[in-house]
Amino acid sequence: MNPNKRNYKRVLNLMALFILTCNLIQAQQFNLINKESSLTVLGTSSLHDWHITAEQQSGKIIFKNLETGDIDKCTVDIAVESLKSGKSSMDKNTYKALKSNSYKTISFQLIEVKETSSKGNGKFTVKADGDLTISGVKKRIPLEFTLSIVGNKITLTGEKKIKMTDFKVDPPKALLGTITTGDDITIKFSTIFK
Repeated sequence: MNPNKRNYKRVLNLMALFILTCNLIQAQQFNLINKESSLTVLGTSSLHDWHITAEQQSGKIIFKNLETGDIDKCTVDIAVESLKSGKSSMDKNTYKALKSNSYKTISFQLIEVKETSSKGNGKFTVKADGDLTISGVKKRIPLEFTLSIVGNKITLTGEKKIKMTDFKVDPPKALLGTITTGDDITIKFSTIFK
């Protein structure tokens, strides 16, 4: 066989392998679907319990191994001024407390997966550590969530309790301070990636 033809065949084979590898790597990355995802913050106040919902989220999840639920990277960003309670005065107090003029997003970045336990049928329990950044303050937090893999759809569900003051956020007040918000909040999420 002509040496030029042999080299040409090798180059074609390498290109085919490169394209196949790129497609496999790409298939392991999924993007957050805002319309299907939900994130709600629940809290208390001296008047009544309250909740606020994120209307704008973005992010991605990348797997080392999809079949075993082995997550490599995961990021979620929430637009602060997309947090809505249905009451404009409460929303304004929330944005002020979160310093939304300076800090436009709340972000979570997965740092380390500690344990992934298979529950069968593409469901896993994941224990991980990640960096949560609120109002420019970054804290490493433990997070446990359920991972569900069905076809090309990845669902992460869970909840996390945090204190606002841990992130240097003063719990909002209303009516000249007569209504005060509790420091403890619970974040509930169902995050969909495709």
